[in-house]
Amino acid sequence: MADTRPALIVTGSSGLLGRPVCTRLAESGYQVYGFDRVGWPEPPKDHAHVRDIECDVTDSTSVRAAMEKVRQLSGGKLASVVHMAAYYDFSGEDSDLYDKVTVNGTDRLLNELQDFELEQFIFTSTMLIHAPCKIGDHIREDDPLKAKWPYPQSKIETERLIRDGHPNVRSVFLRVAGIYTDYGRQPTLVQQIKRIHEKDFQGHFFPGDTDAGQAMVHLDDTVDAIVRTVERRDAIEAKTAILIGEPDTVSYQELQDRIGKQLHGDEWTTLCVPKSVAKVGAAVSDTLSGGDAFIKPFMVDMADDHYALDITRARKLLGWEPQHSLAETLPKILKALQDDPDRWYQKNGLSK
Repeated sequence: MADTRPALIVTGSSGLLGRPVCTRLAESGYQVYGFDRVGWPEPPKDHAHVRDIECDVTDSTSVRAAMEKVRQLSGGKLASVVHMAAYYDFSGEDSDLYDKVTVNGTDRLLNELQDFELEQFIFTSTMLIHAPCKIGDHIREDDPLKAKWPYPQSKIETERLIRDGHPNVRSVFLRVAGIYTDYGRQPTLVQQIKRIHEKDFQGHFFPGDTDAGQAMVHLDDTVDAIVRTVERRDAIEAKTAILIGEPDTVSYQELQDRIGKQLHGDEWTTLCVPKSVAKVGAAVSDTLSGGDAFIKPFMVDMADDHYALDITRARKLLGWEPQHSLAETLPKILKALQDDPDRWYQKNGLSK
């Protein structure tokens, strides 16, 4: 028997974003079916209306079985699908998993949804599909797209697949900034803090404009944006892209100084180095670490990239405004490191 609550699917339900999205949607009155692979941490069990269903989006049989289970439980009606399952690799190397998981996995899911009464399909994309902007400017949804490495390229290809290959789906593309938490979690931010905390010599050098920065957004605000998108599904036109992030971008230099000041009592000296020298240094460091160095040569060319977002559309369509800011949260992130370094490293997936 179908549940009387509006039903929806959340893919990638065991992830950093998936867990709280499932819970918040259940708290908002929905019956949530969380899709993720077997063996991954299970979605939250603290709400009776979150149900875990095994689904591997790289396997057509698995997707079909999961969708059939949802059909039986929901009566074939879905208020929304929040699609977050994707492949992500910070090495910069290309991988066939971008196609298998992100692009083709989305296609498999949409093919199985054809027989459902589906009101909305949300795809969590990234702001990185856009070309960076000049310092002082802000990126808008209609600005040029330019992926500089395989991860954002896979998001561009998937947006195109949804838009052109499934034109009758009421799709929404949430182009999200780098997600951080009160403990950090955003990879480039965490690595920057780690270098300064450990007084790493490399942390004093930067191969780009230190006035450039990357837009970010707190996990809680991201969850709120997704929930608002679901709740406004009748009012958002198909194929709508919405940028989600904080409009005020903190520069690399400001982060360096704030981190150094709180952790060591003084501003952190940052010197600019030529990109050619930085690439050689990154390659040598990566080789010496057996390929485990965070900074890869491909990142050097993107050191000048500035991402600041115009969130006018999010304000207008979602009534959304970030309630956190990186500038205000950074002291809390750093205090967590100061209070318990071992726990901070563990929660951020780092080794000392």
